[in-house]
Amino acid sequence: MLHDPSIVRALSALLLAALFLLCALSVSALLRAMLWRRPRWAHLQPEDDGTPQAPDWLLKAMGLRRGAHGFLAREPLLAGCGFTHDPAWYMIVRRLAILFGAAVLVCGAAFPDFMPVPHHRAVWLQAAGAALAVCALWDKPLLESLCKARSERIMREILAVSNQLLYFAGAPLHLHVKLTRCLPCTSVIRADMRRMLAEWYHDAGEAIARFKRRIGTAEAADFAETLEALRLREDEAFYALLRERIADYKARIELGRESRREAVSYVLFVLAGVPILYMFRIFLYPWVQESHRLFQSLQ
Repeated sequence: MLHDPSIVRALSALLLAALFLLCALSVSALLRAMLWRRPRWAHLQPEDDGTPQAPDWLLKAMGLRRGAHGFLAREPLLAGCGFTHDPAWYMIVRRLAILFGAAVLVCGAAFPDFMPVPHHRAVWLQAAGAALAVCALWDKPLLESLCKARSERIMREILAVSNQLLYFAGAPLHLHVKLTRCLPCTSVIRADMRRMLAEWYHDAGEAIARFKRRIGTAEAADFAETLEALRLREDEAFYALLRERIADYKARIELGRESRREAVSYVLFVLAGVPILYMFRIFLYPWVQESHRLFQSLQ
């Protein structure tokens, strides 16, 4: 059955159709991302103005449930990575990547002579499919690392904004004006912070709450609570709390810097052993071989 040419042609055609569909969806999503513009009056837009939620029939067809353990475990990670769309779309793409990678791997192993690529390149296609399936299966470490990196960048920007707010502590300025002057200190959270400032006079409390939900990190939640307290009443006690959080942010940034230095030192220690092994292979190994031959001749 596996050597039937009609079955092989059908599987190859199905694989090519799936590849064409995946490429078409990728190009369509890329064009939409390039041509989409944020609405000018952002504060008049509803909160869920992004992509719509994934339909239930598509989730059932892919064998997914919103209340599943894997879905609930990846939802906060996606929020921490800045993914503002429905997490079900990510789960659908992940399941498609697993199926496509497994199909490429199985078809390449079962029908190496009937693949749509030359025989010497089929191995690379199988390796790419296996890598895609493995990355999609064990995506939680990747999401956690991305979330951690984004959290550190956001922490640095919140630290800069907090220092600026302390600088404006004694100035007779409104909190909205102070935050507006802190915008040049941001890059990752600038769009979300600008939207919060645009929604400020519509409903300041709700604007801060939406800012906290859009960022989706613990540092943003603490910063939003501080802003809410300063909005209600600018007191020296709140600025003292802000100083304590600044000190905590500095300690955490320094701890992360030390951990990165330690990891880099381990990598450099491993790389330092490569020239030693190379020297042994080039200079010492021939002498060892000659000594071995000499002992064999003496015996």
